[in-house]
Amino acid sequence: MKKRIIGILGAALMLMCMSAPTFAAASAEEQQTEAITEAAVIPPSPTVYPAEVRASEENGVARLEKVYYLTVRDDPAAIPTDDFDREGRHYTLLDVLKTDLTETDTKDFTEVITLESATKDVGEIIKALEPELEVVTEDGYSGVLKPDYTTINVEAAGYRTNSWTVSAKRTYPNLSDADVSLIPKSIEDGGRSLTLANVDWQAGNTDYVDGDALAVRYTALATYTGTATGRSVTGYTVTVDYTGEVSKSSSDTIIYTAVFSSTDKQTVEPVIPTSGDESGEAGNKSAEETVAPTPAPASAPSSKSCLLLIPVGVAALGAAGYFGRKGYKHYINKKRGYE
Repeated sequence: MKKRIIGILGAALMLMCMSAPTFAAASAEEQQTEAITEAAVIPPSPTVYPAEVRASEENGVARLEKVYYLTVRDDPAAIPTDDFDREGRHYTLLDVLKTDLTETDTKDFTEVITLESATKDVGEIIKALEPELEVVTEDGYSGVLKPDYTTINVEAAGYRTNSWTVSAKRTYPNLSDADVSLIPKSIEDGGRSLTLANVDWQAGNTDYVDGDALAVRYTALATYTGTATGRSVTGYTVTVDYTGEVSKSSSDTIIYTAVFSSTDKQTVEPVIPTSGDESGEAGNKSAEETVAPTPAPASAPSSKSCLLLIPVGVAALGAAGYFGRKGYKHYINKKRGYE
């Protein structure tokens, strides 16, 4: 029975050992996938090439100058500054020199701005003006202009015709009768023609006949009305000059010079075989053995793989203990004759 338990435990251990390479391979594939993903996310840096390379040597120190012509829009960080080997020498960056050749032309410029306004009040118009104006001219100049308030000009943008009712009153005294035909039907007032609209009558001198009061004179209070017309401004057009200096670049070239130096001369010593065939063969054999690549050792399972093996081992040991105990109990019962 003990041999059976030992066999079960051995099978569990073999299962763990067989699972280790699988988990290690899976972990390696995951790491490779993550590395490829990170490489895809990071955009490649632009490559710039030197327009000129100058080499010099003095007192055993070799210098190499790589000259780059860039514009103000180019990123100088793209200039290669890593160490490199050339013609048997190893070069290291000393410095990067910058020569700014950019030039700028400037001139005075005026831009006339037109806008609409509901008022002709200059104070209110100034509040509505932009304090600065960015402009780009047709010939490539650009700059920021400011308003010249002394040049503000306001004109009426349009008119509309309006009409309204006007009235006038006239008094006509000492009339013989309260008869409308006794007063004018129209009058002229302020250059307008008005027509009679209403009359109020008042009695004047009174005579008494047989004790009765009889009015003999009348006063007419006449009201005349008419229509007046006129024009009003619909709005105002405002013009103002924005003035200032504008500029453009006549040259946008910047020269960068990467200076590298080298103080050591790398040499490769040839392998000279000793005299005799056997010595030569031995030397060649030694060289071949030296050059032959050493096989890379198998990579050990990563910590992530080891963590994945823990639950597998625990499950295997638990199963082995359970079935071992059950088998042992069956063996004892059979030996005692219970089964």
